[in-house]
Amino acid sequence: MTSAHPSQATLDPEEIDRFARLAGKWWDPEGEFRPLHKLGPARLSFIRSHLVRRFGLPDRGLKPLAGLTILDIGCGGGLISEPLARLGGTVTGIDPATENIAAAIQHAEPQGLVIDYRTARAEDLVEERTQFDAVVCLEVVEHVPDPQAFIRTCAALVRPGGLFITSTINRTLKAFALAIVGAEYILRWLPVGTHQWDRFVTPEELARYCQAAGLQQPVFEGLIYNPLTGRWSLGQDTDVNYMAAADKPGSTS
Repeated sequence: MTSAHPSQATLDPEEIDRFARLAGKWWDPEGEFRPLHKLGPARLSFIRSHLVRRFGLPDRGLKPLAGLTILDIGCGGGLISEPLARLGGTVTGIDPATENIAAAIQHAEPQGLVIDYRTARAEDLVEERTQFDAVVCLEVVEHVPDPQAFIRTCAALVRPGGLFITSTINRTLKAFALAIVGAEYILRWLPVGTHQWDRFVTPEELARYCQAAGLQQPVFEGLIYNPLTGRWSLGQDTDVNYMAAADKPGSTS
């Protein structure tokens, strides 16, 4: 466990600056965030199914998430905040980079999407004693210095009976070969230096962090890329990218 101040443990200024410099490209499906656009349908499918399961929602209609308060931590330009809002969720999106929040607002407003975007850290909301039905944090865990401290902060923002959902990258040789060597150096899907292998988190580690933070054992699913179709899907292989959903004990009503 680190003795660092929470902001030092859960935020890396260099990482924040890197994504802030790319803020104008969040919604370019062929730009630096192309992998996240491709991942979008599979990630959203996982989130939707687990929210429906946890809160006993009818999985039909245009707005199945109506009535749920959802926090998107590290929302960037709003790639997940927007579809969650379209599905009926009352969404708050936070990001420590002002440039990212500005890009998210600029994209959402012309569409009439009501999303509470804020330049903020997760710790800021903890200090406000704010909690949500669900906290979503995608492709962020692998960018923080102390993932255990970060997961603890995220869990504090989930109300009793709520749900925490995250996605990240496993620390395996396969992940190093595909997520760093392949995606950054060969295919150039991502800028070189986007990921640090030693910050990748194994499912076993993530499970320990979640349980130490008062969450239940997570449910895991892999995000699997098919090079023939260029599409991502959910499956059992968690060797590289994976998602996790962890319930917080308490009543869901």
